Amino acid sequence: MSAVLDTTPFRRSVGFEWLPVVAGLMILYIPTFYDLAGTHWDRDDYAHGPIILAVVVWLIWDKRQVLLAAPSRTAPVPGIALLVFGLLVYVVGRAHDVILFEVGALAPILAGVLLAMRGWPALRALWFMLLFIAYLVPLPGFFVDALTLPLKQNVSEIAAQILYAAGYPIAHTGVILNIGQYQLLVADACAGLNSMFSLSALGLLYLYLMHHKSWLHNGLILASLLPIAFCANIVRVIFLVLVTYHFGDAAGQGFVHGFSGMVLFVVALIAILLLDAILARAIKPRKPAH
Repeated sequence: MSAVLDTTPFRRSVGFEWLPVVAGLMILYIPTFYDLAGTHWDRDDYAHGPIILAVVVWLIWDKRQVLLAAPSRTAPVPGIALLVFGLLVYVVGRAHDVILFEVGALAPILAGVLLAMRGWPALRALWFMLLFIAYLVPLPGFFVDALTLPLKQNVSEIAAQILYAAGYPIAHTGVILNIGQYQLLVADACAGLNSMFSLSALGLLYLYLMHHKSWLHNGLILASLLPIAFCANIVRVIFLVLVTYHFGDAAGQGFVHGFSGMVLFVVALIAILLLDAILARAIKPRKPAH
């Protein structure tokens, strides 16, 4: 007669050991995310922040079986070292209002907890979540400023050339587009580094979820993410220029301006899907030799 082992009490006790960790993370990061909600996340160029946070939480939940399983071998020494390092970085960032350190510290803190409580297998299982946290970190202002202006100028120039070739009365000076009686300034959110940053997050998440086995397939999609994001920005600017030209400045700066952000992501997603389909046909997985 076979006996059935009820592991429910054990699983519940294992789950309860994560409660202090969750409580500690909430104490540390609820004030941080509250501050971000009223500053960076309140701007168009960082509006992707709450979505990234939700994805990070989902990635942890998706691997909950790893977290709830009994640890075979933990790694307390490197785990505690990483945890202490992460907490020190957090304290420095919080005390001196350095948001790069404050948010970025979340990755070593979580990595340290994983190593100390579940060992290297848990760290390997949740590697993508730790990598994806990088998209939560606001980019340094000097870095954004240095790259945003050249990006906007290139986007503006290409958009103007395309519309001029299509027969529209358009000219540009730097990041200013003149079409008909209207003059448009290409803003950072429309063609800046942050929009490319958020679009690359979308592509990287898609790549992770698809689980392609071919390194060449993955590498080509990864290499295409920034060019696709750049082209999607051009489409967004063209879309806004055309709306303004045909329907007036009020239409271009109202609801449609916000809606153009959705256009940006839809264009980028369609481009990634098309490239993925083409590569799936072109790069066949090798069949094992008989």
